[in-house]
Amino acid sequence: MDHLPLNDIPMLVSAVNMLLRDGEFEDLDDICAYFDVEPELLKRKLAEEGFAYSEELRKIG
Repeated sequence: MDHLPLNDIPMLVSAVNMLLRDGEFEDLDDICAYFDVEPELLKRKLAEEGFAYSEELRKIG
């Protein structure tokens, strides 16, 4: 994957959860740094669609 699908929230949630589940990244901040995306932008886009990142569970739900 060469970028995060920021304009397709269901795909974004799936991609981020897959990257976390597969152990490619430690947390959301690592993913944002790798893909050069501001964490607050990503969290805002997710929140607008009713999603939030759980640090404890290491996934978006």
